[in-house]
Amino acid sequence: MTWTLARRASRLNPSTIREILKITERPGIISLAGGLPSADTFPVQAMAEATARVLRDSPREALQYAASEGFGPLREWVAGELAAHGMRVDADQVLITTGSQQGLDLVGKVLIDPGSTVAVESPTYLGALQAFAPYEAEFLPIEGDDDGPLPQALEAARGARFIYLLPNFQNPSGRCVSAARRLAIVDRAAELGLPIVEDNPYGDLWFDEPPPPPLSARAGEAAVYLGSFSKVLAPGLRLGYVAAPKAMFPKLLQAKQAADLHTPGFNQRIVHEVIRDGFLDRHVPTIRALYKRQRDAMRDALQRHLPPGCHWTVPVGGMFFWIELPAGIDTTAMLPQAVEAGMAYVPGEAFFCREPRRHSLRLSFVTVPPERIETGVAALCRVISANLDAGARR
Repeated sequence: MTWTLARRASRLNPSTIREILKITERPGIISLAGGLPSADTFPVQAMAEATARVLRDSPREALQYAASEGFGPLREWVAGELAAHGMRVDADQVLITTGSQQGLDLVGKVLIDPGSTVAVESPTYLGALQAFAPYEAEFLPIEGDDDGPLPQALEAARGARFIYLLPNFQNPSGRCVSAARRLAIVDRAAELGLPIVEDNPYGDLWFDEPPPPPLSARAGEAAVYLGSFSKVLAPGLRLGYVAAPKAMFPKLLQAKQAADLHTPGFNQRIVHEVIRDGFLDRHVPTIRALYKRQRDAMRDALQRHLPPGCHWTVPVGGMFFWIELPAGIDTTAMLPQAVEAGMAYVPGEAFFCREPRRHSLRLSFVTVPPERIETGVAALCRVISANLDAGARR
């Protein structure tokens, strides 16, 4: 039997990062390549107690099929949180999804036709490229600087279906878009009639001060907003949400129904039981404190060991450092040398939809203790220096 695959199947490719992680899983490797939150932050006791209460108080409802929109009290909680950040969103605009990755897939399914232009940051989140590619989007990179996408660069996106933006502690760059730049981006997008898809999985992971208000707070009905519980509770719950304009919500809901009927109601009830009494206000600061200590350890190690000629900034939240090495170094080709030296990173080329900067790389600091961060960064920098020396001799 010969199976004939759909054309869009040719655009489905394995995650570059997950393939890299397979290479780096051998014993003794210090992996700074991961994108996972630290398992040390998972609130195991709170989850166990909430699970027991749900099974005691509403077992039949928790284990039954549920509404496609999501658990009503959880949707109300999300709407209240978004309102606290300046957004005008009703609970009936909130769709609970099976992780925010499903939210990206649903947005792609509803908004993208074959050949539709989708504007993205350069670099951008690899998972978004993977979610939108099967719908045969034509990606348009929008250039930026350390402050975020350049408003004047949005002119090239005139007529695009939407622009996908991750303004808070972006994966992979770690950058946080300033308040002034956010206003300029939203205003320029409005002038161009360019809808915004705003993704915010890392926004609660700030270290010294919270990020500016969401783009969606100013953009209103011209924006779709995606959020997640993966970074503040646990990714194994697979729980995210989409806040959508009222005109778009019915189609997102229909796409959700076709995909999986609903996100597991049991998980939704457990999460609501955990968070409804202000638990996150007590729990998230402990995550920030841990991640800040490890961010500081990586910053200090980079300052000590990174050779001259490299461009990098210190993230003020999130999980990642982004480093651009001198031109001429291919970080994909260099990775086996780093693994041989006992550490791993993610080459930067995977995060570009076009014309990748092959001399870039991403480091994650949240799952590795400070002493191993020091060892891993030192090993990386020895490899970088050796490649710079080899290049100078050629």
